Amino acid sequence: MWKTIANMFRIPELRDRLLFTLGLLAVYRIGSFIPTPGVDPAKLHGLLSGDSGSGLLNLMDLFTGGAMSNVTVFALGIMPNISASIILQLMTAVVPTLEKLSREGEAGRRKINQYTRYGTIIVCVIQAMMLSRQLQSWGVAMLPAPWFNLIVVITLTAGTTFIMWLGEQITQRGIGNGISLIITAGIVSRMPLAGRMVWNLYGYGAAEARPFWQAALLLLMFVFVVAGVIFVIQGQRRIPVQYAKRVVSGGRMIQGQSTYIPLRVNQAGVIPIIFASSILMIPGALGNYLPDSVGWLKEFFLSFDRSAWVGIGSYALLIIFFCFFYTAITFNPVQIADDFKKSGAFVPGVRPGKSTADFLEYTMTRITLAGAIFLAVIAVVPNIVSDQLQVPYLVSSFLGGTGILIVVGVMLDTMQQVEAHLLMRHYDGFMKKGSIRGRY
Repeated sequence: MWKTIANMFRIPELRDRLLFTLGLLAVYRIGSFIPTPGVDPAKLHGLLSGDSGSGLLNLMDLFTGGAMSNVTVFALGIMPNISASIILQLMTAVVPTLEKLSREGEAGRRKINQYTRYGTIIVCVIQAMMLSRQLQSWGVAMLPAPWFNLIVVITLTAGTTFIMWLGEQITQRGIGNGISLIITAGIVSRMPLAGRMVWNLYGYGAAEARPFWQAALLLLMFVFVVAGVIFVIQGQRRIPVQYAKRVVSGGRMIQGQSTYIPLRVNQAGVIPIIFASSILMIPGALGNYLPDSVGWLKEFFLSFDRSAWVGIGSYALLIIFFCFFYTAITFNPVQIADDFKKSGAFVPGVRPGKSTADFLEYTMTRITLAGAIFLAVIAVVPNIVSDQLQVPYLVSSFLGGTGILIVVGVMLDTMQQVEAHLLMRHYDGFMKKGSIRGRY
């Protein structure tokens, strides 16, 4: 491993890309500690110090590396860009103009990226206005309402725009996907704090005597969860595809080629978890605002909190639903079957046309069910562990959920890009025995 790391810095191009990426990630982390003007940090820290949280605020705080709970200039993080990208991706599947634009190659992709940037600004303004009103209700604003709202909206929107620019620069001139690496940097930055919490609970001289087997169980769960996530992320069903023989200019016969199309087990990624978390926040928000006079209705809405079994069950069902929903939008078997027919390709043993589309849809539905169940289990593990073992949610969040899925996926993708540079220069990669499944 150490030899591989040394080889990474022997290749000038790879070394420059790595140093450039690390430098911009350092700039992002520095900005995560700059407070937003007009916010009283002492009052804010006292207000949130005892809040363990389990909702969308907790998810955003994990993505931003604590910037949300401290209301720094990067408090919104890159989440508005992700939201705008998801919305535009869903609209591309239903709006003919955007669908046509997505088929225009590089020019169409640049145009859609530009629309995503505009959408990011709009989402930033909306979220910043909501956050500024929430801060005023908490009594942490040090300026009059109009000026405070204006400063918070401008600061947070500018912060997210700057993060978006950093991500694009990393993608173009660095290594890996910039947006994903920024999210990963925020998540990984919380690991030392989580480790300190574990030490305070189970280490030498801990305030309360806790059994050692709990700490061993947490470590064992972490290993198994990471291994399971790698297995599912890399898992795919390879559908064989055969190309018919073709006659080209000059009367030459080209032999048909055999290839395959990979159908991923987890086609939707972490998007179902984000959607489910956002929707499940609505009942909790309604329950907090309802008066005590309607106690039964207030109690009903509050029962959907993810620390309760009703909320955990609803959360899992929503994740499974959005897995199928998002896969159905992004995976179009009819279009794939039509493309096969136009290029003279076919799936062995399956008739071209509608039969191929039905076969692809049936296969994708079966593997999506397995991926959706796994995703639901991984997503609810932090809440169950936090409730049963009485550990902070920050600690249990590294045993599953969105954070571990993103970190493992981004690390695998970055390793593949680094290894491609190493193999191109005839150096050994990370894995001398075998290779990461699905790499090529």
